[in-house]
Amino acid sequence: MWPLLLLGLLVASLLGWLWTWRAEVGRIRQLERSNEEIQVEETLVFDFLHGLGAAFTDTIRAADLHRLIVEGAARILDAHGGALYVVERGGTKLAPAYVSRGCPPLLDVPQPVLQQGASTPVALETYLRSHAINVGEGIIGRAWEKGEALILTDLADAPELSALQNTTFGTASVMVTPLLYGKQNMGVLALANGPTNAAFTASDFVVFKSIAEQSAFALYTAVIYSEANEKKRLDHDLQIAREIQRILLPSEAPTIPGFEISGINIPASQVSGDYFDYIAIDPEHLGVAIADVSGKGVPASLIMAICRSVLRSQAPECSSPSEVLKKVNRQLYPDIREDMFISMAYLVLDHAHATVTLSRAGHDAPLFYRSATGELTAIKPPGLVLGIDSGSVFDRITGDFDVRLEKDDCLILYTDGFTEALDGDGDEYGIERTMESIRASAREGAPAVITRLIDDLRKFVGSTPQNDDITLIAIRKT
Repeated sequence: MWPLLLLGLLVASLLGWLWTWRAEVGRIRQLERSNEEIQVEETLVFDFLHGLGAAFTDTIRAADLHRLIVEGAARILDAHGGALYVVERGGTKLAPAYVSRGCPPLLDVPQPVLQQGASTPVALETYLRSHAINVGEGIIGRAWEKGEALILTDLADAPELSALQNTTFGTASVMVTPLLYGKQNMGVLALANGPTNAAFTASDFVVFKSIAEQSAFALYTAVIYSEANEKKRLDHDLQIAREIQRILLPSEAPTIPGFEISGINIPASQVSGDYFDYIAIDPEHLGVAIADVSGKGVPASLIMAICRSVLRSQAPECSSPSEVLKKVNRQLYPDIREDMFISMAYLVLDHAHATVTLSRAGHDAPLFYRSATGELTAIKPPGLVLGIDSGSVFDRITGDFDVRLEKDDCLILYTDGFTEALDGDGDEYGIERTMESIRASAREGAPAVITRLIDDLRKFVGSTPQNDDITLIAIRKT
């Protein structure tokens, strides 16, 4: 009796142990499979993140980054398809940046398009890849509007999707999230599974939101890269424009018997809207021009180049500066915008007779230093700026003004960027300080006048950035 009972207990214990062992083996295998799945998922996530990082080692095209995000997310979460929408420039719509092939429709599609797509899939794909989404429109627009991620396995809250549930375009589960980076909403990422795929789980949703965070950062970084590259390209173009403009401006003053001339141009930015020039009219006459185009930067520099070309075409063989300015105005007027104009002072230097004939087209009055008396006065012949009148008024009020220069007399021309330069307190340098500098240096020669003016101005403004182009010309009778 006892031996049979003991044997029964032993057999029962062995069977219990065997059952426990099999159960543990099953659990171990399940854990191993889960671990393998986690490792695969980790590998996919790592590859995705590595791909995003590698994308910025070189300049990546936006289309390639969009594809990388959608296909990477779909691969990690084993989704049927996905779509990425980015905010358009106006900020009022979402534009489809990338829609994967075979992605179920995630928006309301017109019935004719669905019918055509049943036989010609490319028709549906074309519609999905070209249709922008408004704020609050469908599941994509709502996620963008609310700024919240959502997962749907019951499509009752998405009528545009539930209507397709029993068709070949049906969607069983969807995950949608806005792509937020700081205060920037970069767009919306969505993944979808059809009826034949397993529904997304809560753990899938956690991974999906993590992918979205990294994707938003990648999109934001791409924008920064793009803007930096664009700025780099523009800086390069501006540098070339600066070099071209430097060639257009005189590199040195001409040597004229009995006169000493010096000029300088200091642009406020890469290119200048100021202009000065020396033009040989004939063996006895030299034209000297100074001009200031309204505005600054590239538009002003382009007008400056046009003005230079027109002036140089009209100046030769004409000793009347007012006649030259009238011709220049008539040529420029049709091509200058209503909100732009050019102020100019143009003089003809007769070095055989030591006289200057001056005409002024709305420009700052030149300053005339008379060495014999030390007197410094502004020369203010009447004149209208170039480009605002076809000629009926301009021609009537623009005339010539003669100035005779004696030994050591000096004539200074300048643009308002000099006198209107500001110091740290917002005070202008002004005409009085300009005149003091001229009086202190006029007897030392034209180059000394320019040097003194620039040095005194720099001391006045200190570290305050230059806010306008500066041009100076000094002419001294030797």
